Amino acid sequence: MNALLIMLLSFSGYLLMYRLYGRYIGRRIFAITDENIAPSVELEDGVDYVPTRKEIIFGHHFTSIAGTGPIVGPAIAIIWGWIPALLWVFVGSIMMGAVHDLGALIISMRNKGKSISDYTAKYINGRSRIFFFIIVFLELWIVIAIFGMVIAIIFSMFPTSVVPVWLQIPIAVALGVLLYKRGGNFGLWSLVAVLLMYATIVLGAFLPLEMPTVLGVPATGVWTIILLIYAFVASVLPVTVLLQPRDFINAYQLVIAMLLLTVGVLFSAFSGNLTIVAPAFQAAPAEAPPLWPFLFITIACGAISGFHALVSSGTSAKQVRRESDSLFVGYGSMLVEGALATLVILAVAAGIGMGYTSASGEYLTGVAAWTQQYSSWAAASGMGSKITAFVNGASNMIAATGVPREIAVVIMGVFVASFAGTTLDTATRIQRYIVTELFTELRLNVFQNRYIATGFVVVTAALLAFASGANGAGALSLWPLFGAVNQTLAALALIIVTLYLRRDGGMKWVYAGIPAAFMSVMTIWAAVLNQVEYGGSHNILLQVINAAIILIVLWVTVEGLLQFFRPVPERAVAAEHGGDA
Repeated sequence: MNALLIMLLSFSGYLLMYRLYGRYIGRRIFAITDENIAPSVELEDGVDYVPTRKEIIFGHHFTSIAGTGPIVGPAIAIIWGWIPALLWVFVGSIMMGAVHDLGALIISMRNKGKSISDYTAKYINGRSRIFFFIIVFLELWIVIAIFGMVIAIIFSMFPTSVVPVWLQIPIAVALGVLLYKRGGNFGLWSLVAVLLMYATIVLGAFLPLEMPTVLGVPATGVWTIILLIYAFVASVLPVTVLLQPRDFINAYQLVIAMLLLTVGVLFSAFSGNLTIVAPAFQAAPAEAPPLWPFLFITIACGAISGFHALVSSGTSAKQVRRESDSLFVGYGSMLVEGALATLVILAVAAGIGMGYTSASGEYLTGVAAWTQQYSSWAAASGMGSKITAFVNGASNMIAATGVPREIAVVIMGVFVASFAGTTLDTATRIQRYIVTELFTELRLNVFQNRYIATGFVVVTAALLAFASGANGAGALSLWPLFGAVNQTLAALALIIVTLYLRRDGGMKWVYAGIPAAFMSVMTIWAAVLNQVEYGGSHNILLQVINAAIILIVLWVTVEGLLQFFRPVPERAVAAEHGGDA
């Protein structure tokens, strides 16, 4: 099928479904109304609760949920064929992911901006709340511990991205000061910040920076330490100082990168150089696990991801200034992520065929290039392999527009590294909220201090990162569990959204209930297959943790079903839409 036609049909579908299905879900199912006072207004503190323009909070929300997820997932899942990957991204993002994200955001906004872990007690019971905390803490612990190394890998692969990524920080801080402290013109200074950011990208092309070994600590370990320090600082600062303006700049970066890729598809298609070289369907790739259920675990961000519920009910719910903005932020950002995942699929399905240099130095094109990159599951599954496949394919398409390929590589390298960075600092802030909520419940009120809570988060992540040595790769021991943990969280979040809608009576609950049932089956199925694999390899650590995940998802699912069939008190229904929960 023609890559240009795929892109046009997909993008048109996302726009149409936002206007039709998205607005229906927002207005008729969640009954969005500005009569409810948003937590950002009611609890405004200038640090975490800050009412924010929807364009700015969209930038924060999108760059936080995206990270490298919509890149690495599709870049490996395409090994089963571009049709299954594309269908799951399109249908999943519209019918499941966007409903999941919007639901978590709305429920949190109607519960004082509390995290999904905290308000689980209200919709199921206290036992389920503890289990939810365990799943959330485990996911964020792995993310924070490993993303320092992920960014270090990106810096190693693309040393020209280092300078631009770090220079984004002073640019973002300056933008925050101009907009929030001095009341500067929003459009003007945003444009200046973006132009400066792209000037640093050109600068980075001439100033590549490679981190040396420091005191016996390899480059990945050094970067992990630096990035965890950065995450601590970013988490304790008021959101208006760094988090919002940096994510806003990165949102512009996303839009520009997607425009470049879109124009690249157009130019490449019209020149006859863009042909899909990936197979349409490949049921049994070499060494790969079965498509069912692992396609739905491998592609998370871009279709549906439990991490999104943490962002929606973590940072975003504390910044959205009115409920009517939540549709654009929660539902809209998920569809944009689906569009990004679609471009990633085209980059690795077609763009890579425009030219690929193998590890041995051989230059390949067409089907031979794709086959070399995706010769087996092992060849395609490494972090570096996924990112390389995307950056190579995307750079080839951008170069078709006349942009020098060297600059295109820097643009995409900075794009990937920047998004990984926003995921790191947002995950650290959310984990701080989780730790504060959990320890406050246990009457350890010292963790209400954001410096102490963040210090605990960073130190525990560092312990995991350096558990296996100075290279900071300790979290890799738990990384095989991440996909299952993440999608388990998505299933559990959808169960909470289903129970919330069930309180309103009628059949509204089916819009979340069907996705909840689907994701519960897929995650339990994948977790059981993983348990068999870990048992065969005698990996005790993964066996124990994976068994705990299976028990938790089964427990919460059963508790959720029991709660579903209980009658709902009328006063609980009345409280939901009054915002006094």
